[in-house]
Amino acid sequence: MSIFVVEGGIPLNGTVRISGAKNAILPALAACLLTEGKSVLKDVPNLEDVHTMCSLIRSLGAKVNFDTEKREITVETGLLVEHTAPYELVNTMRASFLVMGPLLAKRGKAKVSLPGGCAIGSRPVDLHLKGFSALGATINTGHGYVEAQTRERLKGARIYLDFPSVGATENILMASVLAKGQTVIENAATEPEIVDLATMLVSMGAHVTGAGTDTIRIVGTDKLKPTEHTVIPDRIEAGTFMLAAALTGGDVVIENTMVDHLKPVIAKLRESGVLIDEEFNKIHVTASQSLKAVDIKTHPYPGFPTDMQAQMMAYLCQTEGTSMVVETIFENRFMHVSELKRMGARIKIDGRTAIIEGGVPYMGAQVKATDLRAGASLILAGLCAEGLTEISDIYHIDRGYEAMEVKLKDLGAQIKRVPL
Repeated sequence: MSIFVVEGGIPLNGTVRISGAKNAILPALAACLLTEGKSVLKDVPNLEDVHTMCSLIRSLGAKVNFDTEKREITVETGLLVEHTAPYELVNTMRASFLVMGPLLAKRGKAKVSLPGGCAIGSRPVDLHLKGFSALGATINTGHGYVEAQTRERLKGARIYLDFPSVGATENILMASVLAKGQTVIENAATEPEIVDLATMLVSMGAHVTGAGTDTIRIVGTDKLKPTEHTVIPDRIEAGTFMLAAALTGGDVVIENTMVDHLKPVIAKLRESGVLIDEEFNKIHVTASQSLKAVDIKTHPYPGFPTDMQAQMMAYLCQTEGTSMVVETIFENRFMHVSELKRMGARIKIDGRTAIIEGGVPYMGAQVKATDLRAGASLILAGLCAEGLTEISDIYHIDRGYEAMEVKLKDLGAQIKRVPL
């Protein structure tokens, strides 16, 4: 168990490289279960969630080697010897449920513990199961597990998602690539991570069109082959470092980014007064003297991402004026508010809306990371606070940010990991 100790008031300067996307590598690992042979995944972030998924894939019978120096994972699969994803692995990370689609497609049966992860609100797996059922699977739930099986090969179907869920889109997509006939996923999620997964599946021999739009079409094939795939950069990590530069009055070049994936964050920061120069794979952020309040409302991609809401709120507390943040995705994603208020933030909550009175300087305090993005928001607040900020429960942060304190130190920040 460790804490982060942050000394605020130091402008960040320099260059930082963004890691591969956590939300892209996890479904990519699950997709390896669809093949027989050796697949190689590149630019893999060294994160706790990635290690958890590797352990889960191993438990199903695959050979997995994670070379953290090369940032590569090699997954070798044959005939999978197990179809049960155990509680002790799935409980810690919601993305573990993504093995159900590949297992069902490959083995005709899957038994997966109901997932865990950050406590940011209800995220039922109903849409996943609705899709599997439409493809011909029989679903049973009980004793904390979901079990799906099919006596025959899955059959293509037209599936409408009541909400454009990223996880459901990914799971149904992976299940359908080996199904018989055509599958159409309507109201599909359009996030870049969906496109990245589809790109990998196509390189395996799958027939997928429309990824990145709300209608994805899949024509099933009998067999997929192993592949090599480089995951996309992490747009949420990039956005977090953009805010760190702006909050500290810094001047930071953020490399290994895909600018198109960050349009809503860039637009809101520019509206607030931050100076941003874009290139194809890098972003230069320079803070201005006067930062203005702006309103944000989270939406599925390409709207403002819910995964940037907590960090943006930490930023808005330091802008001049009153801001409003509306969270439309998760009903319990304001847990960071009480911790920011311990540092002096003035925020009022009304349901899914937060009203922020900006311009009140942060004061260092002892605070707790309640989830992954909440933890990032507290680091941002600590970077510009007066005095020392001590952040506990940082295992949440380690789930989604690779060597965050190291990257911040390289930009001049005073931050250290202190064992308890």
